[in-house]
Amino acid sequence: MEGIVVNSHPRTSSFATARVRSGASSLLRLYVIRGLIAILWAVGFATVLDSLAAGTIILLVVYPLIDAVAVFIDFRDRSGMPGRGLQLFNIAVSTLAAVALAIAGNIDVPSVLLVFGGWAIVSGVAQLVAALHRHRPEMGRQWSLLLAGALSVLAGGGFGVTALGDDPRLNAIVMYAGAGGAFFVIQAGLLYWRLRRR
Repeated sequence: MEGIVVNSHPRTSSFATARVRSGASSLLRLYVIRGLIAILWAVGFATVLDSLAAGTIILLVVYPLIDAVAVFIDFRDRSGMPGRGLQLFNIAVSTLAAVALAIAGNIDVPSVLLVFGGWAIVSGVAQLVAALHRHRPEMGRQWSLLLAGALSVLAGGGFGVTALGDDPRLNAIVMYAGAGGAFFVIQAGLLYWRLRRR
């Protein structure tokens, strides 16, 4: 009986390892694409942020939808993994944020900053929790995403302060999106390095 257990254990371990590697590879691709799109979005938004024109509002609506799509892809690829309820919550919040930004964009800049800031806080907390779920040796320690989630929460509070200030502007959103994209790319690089080592 003990011989059966010992002989079957390597197969189970090998299957689990293969599953983890497959999940890490798909996550790596998602991080790279998500990060590069965020950086490109920041570059594009920097060219139209001086007024709440139609193009500016469209880009504002698109950004949380990018996040919602990325989380949905991750949700679909990680069947049976922990944290899926949180991912559904994140998708719903990002979708609602897109609708709220469409409305706020037709009001004024402070309204946009308040909505964007609220979304940044909620999505930052969700990112922190998701990174903690993946804070394991085989998936990397997720330090860059943990930091990005914490900074998102702080940035969200900063947007609120800016919105209530004397001269609210949208410039900080460019920094937020660009930095967030860079963190995703960095995490992808760290994950790639860990996969190569294994």
